[in-house]
Amino acid sequence: MTREQYILATQQNNLPRAENAQLYPVGIYGWRKRCLYFFVLLLLVTMIVNLAMTIWILKVMNFTVDGMGNLRVTKKGIRLEGISEFLLPLYVKEIHSRKDSPLVLQSDRNVTVNARNHMGQLTGQLTVGTEGAVFGHSVETPHIRAEPSQDLRLESPTRSLIMEAPRGVQMSAAAGDFKAACRKELHLQSTEGEIFLNADTIRLGNLPTGSFSSSSPSSSHSRQTVYELCVCPNGKLYLSPAGAGSTCQSGSNICLWS
Repeated sequence: MTREQYILATQQNNLPRAENAQLYPVGIYGWRKRCLYFFVLLLLVTMIVNLAMTIWILKVMNFTVDGMGNLRVTKKGIRLEGISEFLLPLYVKEIHSRKDSPLVLQSDRNVTVNARNHMGQLTGQLTVGTEGAVFGHSVETPHIRAEPSQDLRLESPTRSLIMEAPRGVQMSAAAGDFKAACRKELHLQSTEGEIFLNADTIRLGNLPTGSFSSSSPSSSHSRQTVYELCVCPNGKLYLSPAGAGSTCQSGSNICLWS
């Protein structure tokens, strides 16, 4: 052993040793460790539950690459099969049903279809309620009919009802009556043709009865049962007691006061 090694060993042996040395543990122990394990376990359970719920929702809603549920996204647009419910307004360009299948729009209240221009202004409106269909503007259609065994009514409560076509309007009731009623005036107009009424019996009710004066005695007015249909210069119709000749007079009180 060299001298330097001997001196170094002697100095190390002579160093005073510290009594009651304290050791400080490194790490997490006790209740902190248990809390950490609990939060890690809770996070793992939450992740598993979220993953299971996500898979369940994908399975129930039938999510696929092409869409979800009855909704399919195609190159031509959106295809919807079965029954669907819309809680907010639906904006579409065209709605078509499948071939040989009806298109049904159903609501607990009214079904309203609006048409707007590029400025957002309302140009047409269709509202289907309990009383039928209500159109906000003009309607162009080749055929209007009611359901079997049901009456067809076209009415405008506060405005005029106009039906016109370039080649004529045909109205027929194959198994019932046809009635046309209005509050003010009813116009039947043909610009280039005629108005043809074809029926076994044509009745004009509530026509006024005009007065007729003749020098020859006639039967009492109360017993009069036969009348003549007269036309005033302005086109108004009235009844006149029938006689041996025509009893229509242009100066009748009906024509003068109409």
